[in-house]
Amino acid sequence: MLSIDKDFLKGSIPPLVTPFKEGAVDYDAYAGLVEFQVKEGSHGILVNGTTSEPSSLTVDERNRIVDVAVEAAAGRVTVVVATGSQSLAETEALTRHAAAKSGVDALLIVTPYYARPPQRGLVEYYRVLNALHDKPWMIYHIPGRAAVDVKLETAKEIDRACPTFVGMKHASLDLGYVSDLLEEIDDDLRIFVGLEELSFPMMAVGACGLMNAVGNLRPRPLADLCEAVWAGDLHGARALHRQLFEINKAVFYDINPIPMKYMMKRLGIMPANEHRLPLMPATAELEKRLDAVLSRAGLSNVELA
Repeated sequence: MLSIDKDFLKGSIPPLVTPFKEGAVDYDAYAGLVEFQVKEGSHGILVNGTTSEPSSLTVDERNRIVDVAVEAAAGRVTVVVATGSQSLAETEALTRHAAAKSGVDALLIVTPYYARPPQRGLVEYYRVLNALHDKPWMIYHIPGRAAVDVKLETAKEIDRACPTFVGMKHASLDLGYVSDLLEEIDDDLRIFVGLEELSFPMMAVGACGLMNAVGNLRPRPLADLCEAVWAGDLHGARALHRQLFEINKAVFYDINPIPMKYMMKRLGIMPANEHRLPLMPATAELEKRLDAVLSRAGLSNVELA
């Protein structure tokens, strides 16, 4: 595992949504989302994560979003770029582009989805990609979408084969796996929480931060939760976790980021609620349900941007 500074690559790093305008990526609005995260106290941003609808974006669009994110962040927060896809060739192109930018601090590479590769295939896949660059990088472990798990022994093999490997975004309910990784690989392994409901529990057992979709809507409490854990204030962190409970649930009332985009538009965080097929905007019934959540959270009439 690559040795990195103890204060580098940690905290709340939300995966930003992709704003669209009449079918095209709204890059100006994207820059505004980056600015929103900086002002709201996030420790970083995750570019082109699952929440950004990456499978609906072209390689050129994803690369342009990286450029916009780096320029907008201007070195004020950590920039992590997700460069994975179902195709090795596409992942290589995305990885080369992001790794070549000095403003990109780290990469996140999802396990290749749809193919359901064998464990030895995962090791070789990441070894080949690691050889392309010298950036710190992490595995995006999301078996619910990718249909493949990274077994503990496989993670250890990847660590041995990949000189700049530093961690994982873990989007699974398997909390014991986190303890196993920290014990078997390194206590300084960067593990980010990928499921909202495990934000506090996973940080309590050693995760270094959050990469949660709800950070698009409520950045500050997520940053505060991380900082409370670091300060040893577990009661305060648990209170924040409970404060976020209903909104965390609401983000997944439909496929992410459908509820998120509606609520962001509703609160003025971004100018339009638009998706690319096969995703679609929230139904009228879902909108009413989400409005009720925002009302109970005291956010209905709050202008956040």
